[in-house]
Amino acid sequence: MQRDTFHKLFKSAGPVVLPVIHVLDLPRTLRNVREVIGAGAPGCFLINHDFEPERFLPIIRGTRAAYPSLWMGVNFLGVTGKDAFPRLGELAAEGVHVDAYWADDARIDEHGANIEAQEIAQIYQDSGWAGLYFGGTCFKKQREIDPAFYSASAQHACAFMDVVTTSGVATGQEADLGKITTFRDAIGDKALAIASGITPQNAANYRDVDCFMVATGINEAGNFYDIDPARLHALMQVTRSLGQREKS
Repeated sequence: MQRDTFHKLFKSAGPVVLPVIHVLDLPRTLRNVREVIGAGAPGCFLINHDFEPERFLPIIRGTRAAYPSLWMGVNFLGVTGKDAFPRLGELAAEGVHVDAYWADDARIDEHGANIEAQEIAQIYQDSGWAGLYFGGTCFKKQREIDPAFYSASAQHACAFMDVVTTSGVATGQEADLGKITTFRDAIGDKALAIASGITPQNAANYRDVDCFMVATGINEAGNFYDIDPARLHALMQVTRSLGQREKS
């Protein structure tokens, strides 16, 4: 997906803020969604950090039922699109709309073979689901990639996903700015997301990124699960300011 198309989709000139909610149960998830909406963020991702996908599915269904027009993405932790896309197809067949899927590992081969990525692409096509695919590339906690191959990995990723998605070395760790520059140079005008380490204090350093997928940087201190409204509002203010600079 082109950068300008992505920003038009979310009506945002600056980086698009998509809070990541680590779900535990439906009431707590809905409470966090209300904070997302209250801050003016255009949507969110839900992720099952603590339990298997089978317990996650009712929370997805319940969140969609409570918020029919919410832009909502999901991450089925610990699996790739091979398992996720069929589940998303089943949800779509039920009438449960999911706008996006984020995979921590899109199985990109920096050397170019990309056999698994091609297999996942075919499963995606056959699934009956038609949302956006955010694909983890040189991503935290996955197979370590030599930084010399960051550029090649990013270039290959463009063929398999809508939004190339990368991260720092661990949850809550900001990405090296050199890595982000390498990715941006490699993918040109394709959409780029970052999924770790963004805070209201450092967000301006990542103005060339199109999407901030953020949890730790906006959550209550020492709380892995609940959004701090003040921190989210602060991040939104920063990204709106960056958007104004883009327009001027």
